[in-house]
Amino acid sequence: MSRYHIFSLPPELLDTLVPRNIINQTTVPPPSPPVSPKTTPQPSGGSRACNICQGAAFVDVDDQRAHFRSDWHRYNVKVRLNGTESVSEARFTQLVDGLEDSISGSASSSESESDDSDAVSSLVQKTRKLPRPSSPDGLGKPSLPQTPIVWFHSPPATQVGLYKAIFSSHSPPAEYLSELKELQRGGEHGRTWALFMTAGGHFAGAIVRVKRPDGDEGEGGLTKKGKPKRPTPEIEVLKHKTFHRYTTRRKQGGSQSLNDNAKSKAVSAGAMLRRYGETALREDIRNLLTDWAEDIHDCERIWIRASVSNRRIFLDYEGAIIEKGITAHTISQLRTFPFPTRRPTQAELSRCLQELTRVKVSHLTEDALRSQDEALLASLPKPRPQPTAPVEAAPKSKEKPTQPQLSPEEEQLRDKWTRLLDMLKRGRLDTLKTFWDREGGSLGGIDAPVPEWTEERGGTLLQVAAHHGQEEIVRWLLEDLHANPTLDAPTLRSGGAAVPEAEDSGAESDADAGAKPLPRARGTRRTAYDLARTKEVRNVFRRCAASHPGWWDWLGTARVPSALSAEMEEGREEKKKARRKGLKDKVREREAREREKEPAVASAPVVELPKPAKSAREPPANGPRKLGGSSTAVESVAGLTPEMRAKIERERRARAAEARMMMLQGGSRS
Repeated sequence: MSRYHIFSLPPELLDTLVPRNIINQTTVPPPSPPVSPKTTPQPSGGSRACNICQGAAFVDVDDQRAHFRSDWHRYNVKVRLNGTESVSEARFTQLVDGLEDSISGSASSSESESDDSDAVSSLVQKTRKLPRPSSPDGLGKPSLPQTPIVWFHSPPATQVGLYKAIFSSHSPPAEYLSELKELQRGGEHGRTWALFMTAGGHFAGAIVRVKRPDGDEGEGGLTKKGKPKRPTPEIEVLKHKTFHRYTTRRKQGGSQSLNDNAKSKAVSAGAMLRRYGETALREDIRNLLTDWAEDIHDCERIWIRASVSNRRIFLDYEGAIIEKGITAHTISQLRTFPFPTRRPTQAELSRCLQELTRVKVSHLTEDALRSQDEALLASLPKPRPQPTAPVEAAPKSKEKPTQPQLSPEEEQLRDKWTRLLDMLKRGRLDTLKTFWDREGGSLGGIDAPVPEWTEERGGTLLQVAAHHGQEEIVRWLLEDLHANPTLDAPTLRSGGAAVPEAEDSGAESDADAGAKPLPRARGTRRTAYDLARTKEVRNVFRRCAASHPGWWDWLGTARVPSALSAEMEEGREEKKKARRKGLKDKVREREAREREKEPAVASAPVVELPKPAKSAREPPANGPRKLGGSSTAVESVAGLTPEMRAKIERERRARAAEARMMMLQGGSRS
């Protein structure tokens, strides 16, 4: 199979090319040219394709695995599970560019991966809200899947494929052939491309001349030694640069900034190094773009492979060399790679450049193309019939989930309330203090009612903090911000203003502590004190009532049963100590009585035996002895259990009885 370059196609092949379109086959069945863009004739020999992402074909297993890890494939899997159709690579790129901060791009390499399923899910959720274009004219026609490659046919049996991203974004498919012929001219200065990749702390960039100027054939004379000069290659790398910074933790994936945004900010040494690496990588790339500014401006195409967060390195900053969507020239320049890529390296840039500029060629006969088109049309799902009766009832069902459109100011206010309540529930007092000093005035003050859409139990911040058991935050609200504890808490929406079960237990604990609880009948008003679930939070109200009795009507409107002063707490502690001491004394007395009741072990009378006369052979007392000692020696029973002591006592008595019997037998014989 011959290999062609898109900027240097043979004229005899270029003059015979015809665009392929399967839609035209319905009107003119006999001709051979009409073939769908989906029926991309792949070279024979075990080619692989993705059943979810239409048009994604791979040369080897590595490309296929890289595609399965890409955001495009995972997005299509999610939308297919939700019952919607998958999108092409170009459409997915438009969704990413249109929805800023909606997805964190993952490195499509085998070594630098990132788990950003949450970001892809957020893009799926936002895509559901986008209006879907309706095409009444095409209701009866099957929807053909789109592919990143456009194919041309050259009779009798040659097919040529090129990536659509090479052509202008404003050109319709009908003008691709004329634009392809225009690409064969290099102009006065030739054609140059810029390629940039960044992922996982790696960066690779290059300025490449893909077409020589017109008139420059690249074959120039002889060398000094009289040998012919080598022809200038069609593709020439003018500038290139690669570098790497430490931004991603090994075998974990994801940049440090994304991890900081998703969780709390880490304070480890490795996290600080990764943050420094991200900053240094951003500065290095922008400095390189500044050095290459003139070459980038003259480039016909700028290919960028980066996640949404990393695309800001190239586009969204003050004084950016590459301006995003400002002029038509910039719009026609920017492109994304329409196929999976690996880790950014110089070798990967060369591979991607060859993939973009090399023409895909296959050789299928007209009969094979026709049968392929018929099989494709037969495999397409049939169009769904339009419902007739249910259409009238549709507006009624749509009236329920309708939500009012929020203005930017309302969305900003809702975001502030959400962040404030989240910090309050988690007990982040230091963060809450800083946030309140900055945004407290715009939220209406400390006693401002909590919005109903939050579905919180309390009506004020003090009531919400008391309900969630945040002791330190309740103390800060009462003593530092002077929150009003006498405001009524909102009743439950279910109609029955039921008091939480924890309140009954709280009343008992207060009664045990010496505070007279107020009656809490059903249907009565409730305050922040009534919403407190724990005794510690209720004691904060009582301590504040004792320290600042003149601030509020604590014992009346605030429904605090009694004040809790420092003297009362000291007296309570003394009572607890006396109670513990009394309990200990009772335990000691009980143990003493139990010891007295235990029967004493009756010991048998031991008969004193006369001491035998010492023989001459008996070793001295302080001399060496046999192992085991004498049988009459007193054995130590210290540290033994009662069972072992009883056993030793029985053995000692048995030996004593045997000795008496021996003495009696000896006396009778004599």
